[in-house]
Amino acid sequence: MIIGSCTLKIIIYESNSLKDKRHVVKSIIGKIQSRFNVSIAELDLNDSWQTSLIGFACVTNNTSHANKIVSNVLKFVDRDSRVEIIDYNIEIL
Repeated sequence: MIIGSCTLKIIIYESNSLKDKRHVVKSIIGKIQSRFNVSIAELDLNDSWQTSLIGFACVTNNTSHANKIVSNVLKFVDRDSRVEIIDYNIEIL
């Protein structure tokens, strides 16, 4: 069993309140869950209205498949004009 996990720290440009942030983060999380079939959640920075820490993971039987899923999710988030990835950490176990 191979586990691919990643944490993303993102900045949300359109956010002027926690409500705006929550709307953007929930939208991104929902799209990623439906498109890539990964487990995903907001992990930290809940009180910050412009930054968020999101984590996701996938389980597979192939290391290259785990790498592909993680990189595809990163590309998907990077293409979203509402946010910018500040930092990320990938682990393949």
